[in-house]
This record gives sequence, C-alpha cells and structure tokens, in this order.
Amino acid sequence: MLKLKRLLAASKSVQGLARLDDVQLAVAALLVEAARMDEVVAPAERAVIERLLAARYGLAAADLDRLVERAEQQAEQAVELFQFTRRLVPALDEAQRIELIEMLWEVALADGTLDPLEDSLIRRIAGLVYVSDQERAAARQRVVARRGGQG
Repeated sequence: MLKLKRLLAASKSVQGLARLDDVQLAVAALLVEAARMDEVVAPAERAVIERLLAARYGLAAADLDRLVERAEQQAEQAVELFQFTRRLVPALDEAQRIELIEMLWEVALADGTLDPLEDSLIRRIAGLVYVSDQERAAARQRVVARRGGQG
C-alpha cells in the first residue's frame, strides 16, 4: 500500500512538472530577464529568483529548478517581453501585478547595483502589465526599505 502511495505521489509530481503553469513560467522568465540585463547573472540574483518563486508558488526544490531552467531557456529565446506579459495581465489582479514589479526590483537590486538597463526593463514591464509609474516607484521604495535602505 505504501509503495502504491509513493508511486501515485510521484506520478502526480511528474504530471504537474509536465505542464508548468504558464503564469509561473512567464513570471520566472521576466525575473530571469531582469537578472540577465547587465550581462551577468550574479549568484545573489539567482538566489533571489529562486527564493521569490519558491515563496510565491510553494515549489519543491526539483520543481523550482525545472521552472528556473525552463524560464532561462525561454528568456534566452525571447524576442520581446510581450510574449510573457500578455499571459500575466488577464491572470493577475492589480495587487499581484504590483507584487510582480516588487519581485523584479528584488532581482535587479540583489547584486547591490541597479544597472540602467535593469531600471529600463522594469519600467517597460510595468507599462505592459498596467502598473503606473507611481506604483512602480512605490514598489521600489518598499524593496529598498526591506533591504535596509540599499538600492
């Protein structure tokens, strides 16, 4: 009986892995894109991406690794941001879209410096997901405050 339960649990995990949620993948790809903007994905940025995704989606380590790996592939192949943001606008409410912008700030500020390209990317994504300039700036301030004023 125990063996059957393990088999069913493993099957459920594989099924969930096979069909990664489009929203999760889009969020992860945008976070990866933010980390890649300055040409170097610092270990601190990667750690922040993993922490944010694990906290937001409650993913097990293996599922988290798979999600980040798929997001990196999609970000590498992406021609435009719209392919990710178009999935998010109908799926996320305003508060969740603002939370996405905070997550992007967390990644951009993770290495201790804000590259102008990272700032520009967050501005563009905010516009594409209908987050106002005021909310984008407020999101940054909340992240800076959580980081102890760094950023």
